[in-house]
Amino acid sequence: MPSIPASLPTRRRVAALSLLLAAACSPVLAETHPGQDQLVREVAKDTGRDPQAISALLDGAKKQQSILDAISRPAEAKPWKDYRPIFLTPQRINEGIAFYREHRALLESIGKQYGVAPEYIVAIIGVETYYGRNTGKYKVLDALVTLGLYYPPRAPFFRSELKTLLELPDNHLAGPVNTLTGSYAGAQGWGQFMPSSIRNYGVDADGDGHIDMKNSLPDIFASVANYFAKHGWQTGGLVAAPARADSAARPISVKDSKPQWPLEQLVAWGYAPVQSINPGQPTSLQSLDGANGKEYWFTFQNFYVITTYNRSPLYALAVHQLAQAIAEGAGAPEATQ
Repeated sequence: MPSIPASLPTRRRVAALSLLLAAACSPVLAETHPGQDQLVREVAKDTGRDPQAISALLDGAKKQQSILDAISRPAEAKPWKDYRPIFLTPQRINEGIAFYREHRALLESIGKQYGVAPEYIVAIIGVETYYGRNTGKYKVLDALVTLGLYYPPRAPFFRSELKTLLELPDNHLAGPVNTLTGSYAGAQGWGQFMPSSIRNYGVDADGDGHIDMKNSLPDIFASVANYFAKHGWQTGGLVAAPARADSAARPISVKDSKPQWPLEQLVAWGYAPVQSINPGQPTSLQSLDGANGKEYWFTFQNFYVITTYNRSPLYALAVHQLAQAIAEGAGAPEATQ
């Protein structure tokens, strides 16, 4: 304990000694999770909410080793020949067709409103949650605490999502924060929206004053369509098209799926479209390991938009192919290529 200067008057020395003794005897309250106190301060400052209530929420969250295990082995790490069969099964296609037919009027109305082909709304829900059947078993709060505070490789992203979750208004959530369930990554609802996506792109399409990504089909469909529209979906635009590579084709490496060249440039490098496409169409190229060998795909702006939902080109191609199969089976109007 620090010493008390002898030069202080007796009463002041007694008072100072009392303060030091009180500080020494007071228990130091350890954080339940690393960085929790700082996060609580930030949320309280930004929202005006009670710091004790925020801290109590976080105290109730648990680090889940199964979440850390799951993020270390994502399905997108598989080659295309193994990834595709997960989502392009006859059952998933047939149930997608039935889902489209059951909700055709609502899907086509929302698709027209946002300029997004409705089969892609269905395909997103089909890939993400099997048409709402599997929205995730993990507590969202546990998932985001685990990944935001215990997973250094992507901690900044998940901590930001955790902060957003704690700051969302109650009418943006399907229930109290500590009861929400979702994926191991903290995504919620039929469309598996992260908290920032709920904040930025969620839509109260049924007009009940809540954005409900779990129980309201109008909200779910409109939120997915709004997400696509806000990320640059081109109404009636191409998504992906198969290509052939000649024996002298130039190897091409792409950092992401953003269109980088006019199609005619890729043709000059040895890649030919299987269908007729405008040679000036901005495009990119994906080279994938398919069941029968190497597959080449020209990809376009709408493909890139799907990768903003999930950055894996395997995911985007699975969504595209599922959407095409659903559109064909359901007789969707003007199915996008």
